[in-house]
Amino acid sequence: MLTEPRSGRLAAWGNALLGGFVAPDDAALAIVGEDASHRVAGLPGEDGPVGLTLALGRLRALGVGGLRVALPAPGHPLGLSGPPEFNARALEAEEAVVCHGAALGLVPELYEAGPEGDVHTEVMWHCLPVREAPPADVPSLSEAERELAEALRDATEVLTRLDVAGSGPVSEAAVDAYRARAERGREALAPGYPGRAVRVLELAQRVGLLISVAYESGHGGAVSASEMGARALALRPVERTARRAQVAAYNAFVEERERG
Repeated sequence: MLTEPRSGRLAAWGNALLGGFVAPDDAALAIVGEDASHRVAGLPGEDGPVGLTLALGRLRALGVGGLRVALPAPGHPLGLSGPPEFNARALEAEEAVVCHGAALGLVPELYEAGPEGDVHTEVMWHCLPVREAPPADVPSLSEAERELAEALRDATEVLTRLDVAGSGPVSEAAVDAYRARAERGREALAPGYPGRAVRVLELAQRVGLLISVAYESGHGGAVSASEMGARALALRPVERTARRAQVAAYNAFVEERERG
């Protein structure tokens, strides 16, 4: 969760385009970000891979009115609705986009190209059939915000008690520095999203960064196996909650439109 998921960029800016808040080329540029290119393969009505602008237009013509995010992990099919073939592809990629209004989903596949020292990433989105059903385990924005605050408080208490790196001011400063670099020149979401979704996403990403710092900074003061096990137990549910909150934030655009 150190970086913005590509599925999040595709869903957020794709929704902004579908809602009439941005122009097609602007949406495509924001989705590509720092990657070299994004293309979409397997779209109904297309013989081969196409660019993002054409792909988003084709999805709109197929009846897609919004895009949802899935961030599954082993044992947690977050945001997925099936079938098993799509879920397996999404789980392998650890992310996917599910269309609202048409039984289609998109899973990214990454390719690295270029000489050593100048390697760039190319993304191929594979369009596949999905089951039209409610996404798995996605909370409402209000639920996500409440759960995230509770989980963060509980985990901070445990990590502080164990004197674990990642719970103090040094790691907070590292998180702030990373966020300043990561967020320079980008918006938290995209035009058309409610302010609460932006707030929930920012908090979820901050929690994700804290978890990553805690995992990557060694064992801190937790020198015994039981203490290290306690740290893992404290972080695991918080990480799960943060992923659920991220998905709720990205999916808020569709949820708002469904409520009218």
